[in-house]
Amino acid sequence: MGSTPTSHVSLAEPIHLPPPFTLVRLRESGDAFAHACRIAPKSGAGTLVFVGRFDLAEFAVVLEPGEPLSTARRAFYAGMVALTDALRAYAPPNKTVAIGWPDAVRIDGGLVGGGRLGWPPSVREDEPPEWLVFGAMIRTVAMSERGPGVHPLASALDEEGFGEAGAVQVTESFARHLMRAIDGWQVDGFDGIARDYLSRVARERKTILRIDDCGNLLIRHINADRIERNELIKALATPSWLDPQLGGPRL
Repeated sequence: MGSTPTSHVSLAEPIHLPPPFTLVRLRESGDAFAHACRIAPKSGAGTLVFVGRFDLAEFAVVLEPGEPLSTARRAFYAGMVALTDALRAYAPPNKTVAIGWPDAVRIDGGLVGGGRLGWPPSVREDEPPEWLVFGAMIRTVAMSERGPGVHPLASALDEEGFGEAGAVQVTESFARHLMRAIDGWQVDGFDGIARDYLSRVARERKTILRIDDCGNLLIRHINADRIERNELIKALATPSWLDPQLGGPRL
């Protein structure tokens, strides 16, 4: 499913998405997440908005959950599993693709991007939202000066040896893995999603991690009568990985 090339998308490749995805392609100056949230009420589930940028894989997908918002937000974890699976499909054997709870994606410790979630602002916690939007950005090419010690906490796919894995390849891989994650959730429940997600989160020694029914992260400290509760809704309010001024992942 491609779009008609224009002067602004000379770098554009065809994007092949499996059914039931429908592609909406924006010019380089577009905002995939904001656009997906705007069109979600009419466009429906499976709409995937893609921005053709040279240095970033930027996309957002519309979901239509059939459960109250308070539990439907757990779809964010399915999106993060699919996003990291998409990267792992292209990762060199010695590279670790990890998640910083809840939304940051790191490769061998270097921040490459992350995910975010949107929903209708007027919907109540106890009612199903008309839509959710999972959006993601992954830095594919390092565009800034990268001398020794410059931006030591940031990275990009080209710096990590991902070869030809660019924005199109990451987006196509994400779509396939998201279908797999959602199918698994429908057949076997959320536990499989939670297990896959938590296996990619760095944890302190002597702790046990669990995701509750509302998507909150519970950290149980072994040998201590203490459970730490991290609220998903608060964490999603401001994406930890996003630099609003850069319009992309933090450096």
